[in-house]
Amino acid sequence: MRSTLRLLANGKPGRYLEPGTPTGLTGLFTHASPRPTLLYLYSQMLDKLRALPSHSAYRVATEALTQHRLRIVESVHPPGYEEWSAAARTKLEQHPEVFNTPEGGVDHDAGKHVKVVRDGRSFVRSRVQPEVDERLQEWDGEEVPVVQEPGSVSALGLLAKRRPGSDEKTVEWVPEPALEARQVVDIENQIGGGLIEEVIEVAEGELKLVDEMVRAKVWEDLQDKASDGQWQYFARDRHTSGTQEASK
Repeated sequence: MRSTLRLLANGKPGRYLEPGTPTGLTGLFTHASPRPTLLYLYSQMLDKLRALPSHSAYRVATEALTQHRLRIVESVHPPGYEEWSAAARTKLEQHPEVFNTPEGGVDHDAGKHVKVVRDGRSFVRSRVQPEVDERLQEWDGEEVPVVQEPGSVSALGLLAKRRPGSDEKTVEWVPEPALEARQVVDIENQIGGGLIEEVIEVAEGELKLVDEMVRAKVWEDLQDKASDGQWQYFARDRHTSGTQEASK
């Protein structure tokens, strides 16, 4: 049903979904790269869950659901994925200084592309510079440009953030190929959580919840113990047996 809403909202079904177009749900627009985003979120989730004890009911349930959804997303490969994956792996091996930051160091090229590892999986996190049309910006009065002297604090700060000899290299990172529209629908149907954009929002919310669960130490016993029989009313077998006995 949700996929139909997306098609109706776009008005022109095609092989690929166009990023930024309406999904049919108010305030929710088509995601540009849902597959790598979900892989990153789920891998980060599994990393965070390790902060909870293995016997925690929340960790057990959330890990099972996350791993299930992770397998679904991993099983669907966009067209040209194998070629892209091989080229990306080669680029990471050939330019390790570009994608890796030494401890206490500064990211190459102001962190335009940074390699991160989540749950044993490698990702390249790219910083996208939004395009701004200066013609649409409201003018708030004349501004006097500030000229920095070569020895000023600001100028020295910029020099300190550079990595001499390494920032001269520019490596362009090609993002993962896009999923076809039918592949997106396939993932949505297997997960059963609505549109893939909704699934992403749920994963983002769950990441925040994990932090709260760790902070609250939900695996520990209650400070005030529950009274004897407090939860017996909700026991399935007790309710059923009472109903059966009443009917005899």
